[in-house]
Amino acid sequence: MTESADLDIFDHRIIAAVRRNTLEPARTIAGRVGLSESAVLRRLRRLRATGVIVADVAVIDPARLQPTITIHVLVELHQSNLRAEQAFAQKMQRQPEVVAAWNVTGRTDFLLIVAVASIEDYQRFSDEILAADDDVRMFETLVSLREIVRFDPLRADRLV
Repeated sequence: MTESADLDIFDHRIIAAVRRNTLEPARTIAGRVGLSESAVLRRLRRLRATGVIVADVAVIDPARLQPTITIHVLVELHQSNLRAEQAFAQKMQRQPEVVAAWNVTGRTDFLLIVAVASIEDYQRFSDEILAADDDVRMFETLVSLREIVRFDPLRADRLV
């Protein structure tokens, strides 16, 4: 289990700022949170070094890149044991079509988010990756019709 970090109110305010905009200058963040620029930079280095801030990323609108179909896949394994779950998780980490995945509780073992350019691409993925896997008992495909809520770093502030 991951140990939680010892964070104070300034750390939480800095985290909220970089969640909104990772390119915001430290001097601007400093003015907003009530610290000096050097203190903000020091804290950002510590937050990155300790793994609180895992990555600085850009949120991309996929519709502007190329047409994609988002597919949610519920996967049930024959056996829900550590070896099978780890093997499947590692396999999914290597698949470029899998943009997110969770090991979940309930009737199924995994929830995958798969992004493909066409239904034919998904058919290939499901045939070659899921149906061909002897550990997969069954999978259910849910094709997204329209997006209701997109990941929004501003809403992610609720996590702190």
